[in-house]
Amino acid sequence: MPSLDPTRRHAVAALAGSALLSVLPSRVFAQQQQPPLPSLIKLVVGYSAGGPVDGAARLLAPALSQELGTQVIVDNRPGAAGSLGGNAVAKASPDGAMLFFGASPTITINPNVQRSMPFDPMKDLTPIAPLVDYTNVLVVNKDLPVRNVAELLAYAKAKPGKLFYGSAGVGASNHLSGALLEKMTGVQLTHVPYKGSAPALADVMAGTVPMMFDIIATSRPFIQSGRLRALAVTSRQRNRMLPDVPTMIESGVADYDVGGWFGLYGPARMDPALVARINAAAHKMLAREDIASRLREQGYDVWSGGAELLATKGQSDRKLWATASKGIEAE
Repeated sequence: MPSLDPTRRHAVAALAGSALLSVLPSRVFAQQQQPPLPSLIKLVVGYSAGGPVDGAARLLAPALSQELGTQVIVDNRPGAAGSLGGNAVAKASPDGAMLFFGASPTITINPNVQRSMPFDPMKDLTPIAPLVDYTNVLVVNKDLPVRNVAELLAYAKAKPGKLFYGSAGVGASNHLSGALLEKMTGVQLTHVPYKGSAPALADVMAGTVPMMFDIIATSRPFIQSGRLRALAVTSRQRNRMLPDVPTMIESGVADYDVGGWFGLYGPARMDPALVARINAAAHKMLAREDIASRLREQGYDVWSGGAELLATKGQSDRKLWATASKGIEAE
């Protein structure tokens, strides 16, 4: 068989190469074009292990590892209501090796109440993906002689400053939920700060303080057992975990719509392509029924969307808490 001359041989090889490229899966090239991920991602939580923020992060970290194809581990850096953890991420390299599992109070409340916050969440972090949101419920001691929000407000107006409410501490979201209620209704309440929501809730049940705002997931068992009375949820719509409890808006406090959320952030100046890759993985993770059902068991709802949704929510909530926190200053 005669051999091809060199010119024809190169032409045939080129054609064969083109044919091979045309049948390779397009996803191979898509993967090649994706920005690289570090071999290990530290998911920074600004609170101690064992709390609600840590619990949600530890639920989501393995699933995020699966969707990204790289190891994701939780790194607890507690202090200053989440600000120490957020600051660590703000100072990190924007290569994706350190991400922040940001709780909404760190992003939206701390800048309004902390005297010397070490970073600005709006300038020094890159929003990547919304993850979950949750609703609070206004609960009172079972022996307090009120059955609804209207009766509570009438009771408070009859005894200015004599109705106490507990919280997780000065500047905590449940503290400012009470401060916002004062501003919206004109009642005068007295705040009693605790070192965490759990001891405050215990004192509401004991009658030491008569009321507080609390996450539905932790209050619900005590509401169901009759040890607490639920007056209203703080979201715009009723909550599926307490379907018979009205909203604050239904109860006559117009525009009272307060909730909390967790979102995924990176350092400033992250590559937009890297942000998009991590956001897509988070979106796939939250679409899994095994993840959604476990979040619901913890009292959370899936909150999925683009990075711009997280950025917009952070900005609007920061303005809301600026109003509620006037005159309040945390250490």
